[in-house]
This record gives sequence, C-alpha cells and structure tokens, in this order.
Amino acid sequence: MKRLFWSWYGLAFHSINPTSERGRSDLPRFRFGFRISQVANLIRSSIIRDLAVTESCMCIVDRLCLGEMQSDKTWENQMNKTLNRRAFLHTTAAVAAGVSVGIGTGASGSGELTGKIKKAVKYHMVTDDLSIHDKFLLLKDLGYDGVEPRTRDKFDRAEMLRASESTGLPIHGVINSDDPDIKSAIELARYFGGSSVLVVVPIDAKGSYLANYKERQDIIRRAIPDAEKHGVKILIENVWASFLIEPISMARFIDELDSPMVGAYFDVGNNIRWGYAGHWIEVLGKRIGKLDIKEFDRTLQNTEGLRAGFNVEIGEGSVDWPRVRAELKKIEYTGWATAEVKGGGRERLADIASRMNNVLDL
Repeated sequence: MKRLFWSWYGLAFHSINPTSERGRSDLPRFRFGFRISQVANLIRSSIIRDLAVTESCMCIVDRLCLGEMQSDKTWENQMNKTLNRRAFLHTTAAVAAGVSVGIGTGASGSGELTGKIKKAVKYHMVTDDLSIHDKFLLLKDLGYDGVEPRTRDKFDRAEMLRASESTGLPIHGVINSDDPDIKSAIELARYFGGSSVLVVVPIDAKGSYLANYKERQDIIRRAIPDAEKHGVKILIENVWASFLIEPISMARFIDELDSPMVGAYFDVGNNIRWGYAGHWIEVLGKRIGKLDIKEFDRTLQNTEGLRAGFNVEIGEGSVDWPRVRAELKKIEYTGWATAEVKGGGRERLADIASRMNNVLDL
C-alpha cells in the first residue's frame, strides 16, 4: 500500500508532461494541492484510457487542456454535472492502482527483482464473462506478463493460441495437477509455446507410503523422454497432500529422477502450514523452475481453522516476503511467478498484480 500511495503522490505533485505549465499560479488546484493541468495530463495518458474513463470525463479534460476552466467554482460545477464525488474518487483511485501495476505497459517500476521475475495468473482466475481473446487482452492491459491454464478446463485450444499470439501474452505453461497423463499435458504446453507442466504428487492415505513414492516417480519418469523431446519441464508443486511436505524430501524425490527436465514448482504459501518459505528456497535452490504466489496466515489457521489460513490477501499474512526475496536472489532465480488465489474481474486482478509487485519488489 505504501508503494501505491507514493506512486500516486508523485504523479499528483509532479507533472506527467514535461511541457506542462509547472510554474503557473493562475491555474486552479484541487483541495489535495495539485494542479488541474497535471490531472488533465494524467487522464489524457494511456493509463487512464486503459481504464475506460467515460466520454464525459474526457470532455472535461479537453476543456481543461484548452484553458476553458479557470476557477475552482467552474471546475466544481462542471464535475457535479458529470461525475459525483464518489465516482471521481473511484476514478482517481483507479489511476493510482493503474500506475502501481503498470497498466498497459507491463512495467511496474524498478525494484530488486524487476526484470528477473515475470508475473502471471492462472487462466481460471479471470472470471469476467469475456471471450478468450478479451481475457488475454485484459491481463495484458493490467501489466501481467503471461498466463497459465489448467488441462482439465474446457477451452478451444486453437482460439487460446490465437489469443496469445494476437495480444502478445504468452502461455508460459499448463497445470496438470495429479493427472497421470503427463505426456498429453507436455504436448499441450508445447503447442502453446509453454515451458512447463505443473504436476502434483498426491498421497495414498490407505496404501503404502513407499509404494506411492515409487509409483509417482515411475509416472514422472515415463514422461521424461517426452519432456526432453519437446523442451518442456515437469515441475512438481508442494501442496497440502501430506506428502513431500518438507524441502529435503522434495529435493530427494526430484534428484532421484535424475533429469534436468524435472524440477520444483515452488508454492510460496502452501508450505507455511508446516514451515518457512525461506527454508524451502534455500534447500531446493536451482531445482526451482517456477513460483506460485499466494499467502497464508498462521493466526487464522489457529483461530478459525486450517484452511482459513488462506483467507488473507497477498502481503498480509505470515509469509516473510523480504526473506523470500533474499533467498531468491541468492539462488539467482529468474522466471515466472504466478498468482494462485481467488480471482475476479478487472479490479480484483489489478489488485493482485499490485500486491505481487509489492511483495516481490517488481
């Protein structure tokens, strides 16, 4: 939230356009202290256009730029005719959110992991009733670098590929979970131009732990030739399956498969029930191929129930994000970080992007 505030503060008190009239004292000011000309320049920018500001608001901006509104009273009267106060504040808040997440540009600032981590979301998190193309366009507008669909979802793969190509938003991999048909998932990832298949190793609660361990390794091992053929990695996610729930076990499981095409899909939030994300990153090291981003709160877990720990926004729970960043830097991690949280429409997805920027310092 601090970064979002200061991004807006900086834009509010410093002109967006280097040719704007900084020194003029005759231009009206908002009560917050910044000049109308500065807001005009901001609203005229592509950031606001991506947020679909109403035609009436753009008309006001045009008049502002022509110098037709020279007094606070004139401004106030016109605004009352077109936008009520709440709508205006909503618009300016959207500006702040847009600046924070880098809407329309894919850029979110200059942090310690900027340029090293690409942020994405799971495709099913986009819940607006839109075409595949428009969903991809929405994510692109919000500054996401990519998307990751599930193999079990019903979609037209050709349409999804066209959407990716036309919007420039890559499909960086696919989610296969515990489906044993890893080969088909690899072929789908290759079709999309993706680099990975996310797999989950489930527990067999009623069977043998050791037999399940070996069986799951065998399933993955049989898919390695296809992974090598297509250049698609098989990445194992740490999940709540009561299996491979600490980092040394996960590292051993991966190492025994003895292939550079098998690695870890490290979920930053899933491990907090039992441990600490920093420890996992330290142990898994270069085995980590991609990251899932979510949050978990131990207080909620203890007071409201186990799964209630996930009922917290990214950056507001028990994950030690500075330690996560420090450990990622130690292993020189570069690659994808994909949000895996409750999705929604434009506003929700913009908030997720902003939170990812904050916790990952993008």
